[in-house]
Amino acid sequence: MGEKNRQIGHYSSSQKILLVGEGDFSFSACLAQAFCSAANMVATTLESEDTLRTEHWSSEAHLEELERRGCLVLYEVDVYEMHQHPTLMCMKFDIIIFNFPHAGHYSWLCERDDELIQMHRDLLKAFFKSARGMLSQGGEVHVSHRDDYPYDQWKLKELAEKAGLVLKEKVWFEKSNYPGYHNKRGGGIQSNKKFPLNECYTFKFSLKHETSHELKPACNQTTSTLSDDISDALNSMNLK
Repeated sequence: MGEKNRQIGHYSSSQKILLVGEGDFSFSACLAQAFCSAANMVATTLESEDTLRTEHWSSEAHLEELERRGCLVLYEVDVYEMHQHPTLMCMKFDIIIFNFPHAGHYSWLCERDDELIQMHRDLLKAFFKSARGMLSQGGEVHVSHRDDYPYDQWKLKELAEKAGLVLKEKVWFEKSNYPGYHNKRGGGIQSNKKFPLNECYTFKFSLKHETSHELKPACNQTTSTLSDDISDALNSMNLK
């Protein structure tokens, strides 16, 4: 008999899941605990390992949990070009999760300023473009995001459509569905501090036209599972 399929929220242990822009990795750790394994997951952050442990000191226990359950954790993964990351470039995912994306905090800018709104839009535009080529057939991109002003000015649906993705579903984000998850500010200013969620939703996007001729770097075409890919990546990292 195969392993039991375990679920939490919108996610299951049978899905190949990529998480990007993780703060203290509490969301990844929550999924791993629910699945009793993280062999189906790759969790990433923009920060270096040293910076992460300094700015998100609460991440240590979560990283230990992920390592214990077999998750591949990658540092310094930029969503602008994650499809070209040497470890990720040959992987395909059923779900790509970006919770509460943010382009950073600046002392001279507030969330209502057009300049910062445009920075957020540029970030998401690049993310959608990069993510679309990393989806398996029938895969989805999930972005959890505040949908009140001024965050609604980011125009997620419009940006996704320009990248060839369509809004499949928009559902209320209920933090209590993910025990142990703590949403963190990030961005270099009070990074480990929580922020109010208010009116939040998970936007689920899928490819506008399913196609098998997405431009991808040349990869080994032999069939493998994500757990095989993760195992190979972990072995490669351990050899360095």
